[in-house]
Amino acid sequence: MRNALRALDRAEAGLALSRAEALSLLGVPDVQLPALLTAAAAARDRGRGRRVTFSKKVFVPLTTLCRDYCGYCTFRRDPGEPGAHTMTPDEVLALVQAGARLGAKEALFSLGDRPETLFAEHRDFLRRRGHRTTLGYLRHVCEAVLRESPLLPHANPGVMGERDLAALREVTVSMGLMLETTSERLLGPGMAHDRAPDKVPARRLRTIELAGKLQIPFTTGILIGIGETAAERVDALLAIRELHERYGHIQEVIVQNFRAKPRIPMSRQPEPSAGEMLRTLAVARLVLGPEMNLQAPPNLSGDTYPRLLDAGLNDWGGISPLTVDHINPEAPWPLIRELRRATEAAGLELRERLAIYPEYVLRPEFLAEGLRPRVRALVDDEGYVRSEYEHWRRW
Repeated sequence: MRNALRALDRAEAGLALSRAEALSLLGVPDVQLPALLTAAAAARDRGRGRRVTFSKKVFVPLTTLCRDYCGYCTFRRDPGEPGAHTMTPDEVLALVQAGARLGAKEALFSLGDRPETLFAEHRDFLRRRGHRTTLGYLRHVCEAVLRESPLLPHANPGVMGERDLAALREVTVSMGLMLETTSERLLGPGMAHDRAPDKVPARRLRTIELAGKLQIPFTTGILIGIGETAAERVDALLAIRELHERYGHIQEVIVQNFRAKPRIPMSRQPEPSAGEMLRTLAVARLVLGPEMNLQAPPNLSGDTYPRLLDAGLNDWGGISPLTVDHINPEAPWPLIRELRRATEAAGLELRERLAIYPEYVLRPEFLAEGLRPRVRALVDDEGYVRSEYEHWRRW
């Protein structure tokens, strides 16, 4: 308990936490949890003020095929399985245009890692449309979205090399890759990342680093409850902090909690408790610092999601008025008016942002030149969505 108190004192003084200090805070007993949450919320207020943001999006599951077999995933499919599908450009455009009519600004592309390396059916799909790789096809579809709709693409395509990152930078306003964990232990037989070559931590860290070198506004985060230890959880946060200190490109860090589902290998894995989620989010705030944008998906915490605000959260992530969360389809998004009520009940202000965060909108080097006029037309002088485009405020 004494070590945790010292760590809180250092955090409140604005000092960077060490690994040992972060680990001591992650293990605080219930009696100290209020003090931890208070420190995290105070840090959020110092760095981010009293605003909490969200992005109004359309979730675009470009392909559910994936070469990885993670123990917790219900999104991926093999060809021929129910739900296995790769969207055509026409399907994507119909979806994003419907979202635009509801005031969405972000087209969030999620897709499996390099399915063409495993499935001949997918290689045939790509070849018929003039592409060799899924990432090349993704770039083509993002170009179509920019040409045929008012939405701005954000892509989560998995592990990428420098050439693909650079190509996608021209047609997206931001990108993302969840680090999830730095634990190589979880690659072992029967563990969460067994049979998942793209979950090798070094490969994911390399993608995040390359994005930094290319000045891409980037989203990453950790996934808790997949078998990692407390120390491994802290190590992942510290790895994210180190990359951001070097490149300044990580616009958002997500703390996401594992959810058990019937058809996954980890269906009997215990889910993180509400208290564990609050502790981890608060420690993430104190490790990553007051300025970091910190998110936790509200739909994965059920009716208790407003409590996440107590732990230093300042962003609710992407919320869709049209599409489900295809990663967690059993967990519906809260209505935006409900988010507004919960946020304001905590004495905070809800603001809409784009897929690219306000501070990166205001730094032109973090956005491809061809996208800058389009982005600037949507935002005010602080980088938030202009009030005339915040249709949700009328609800």
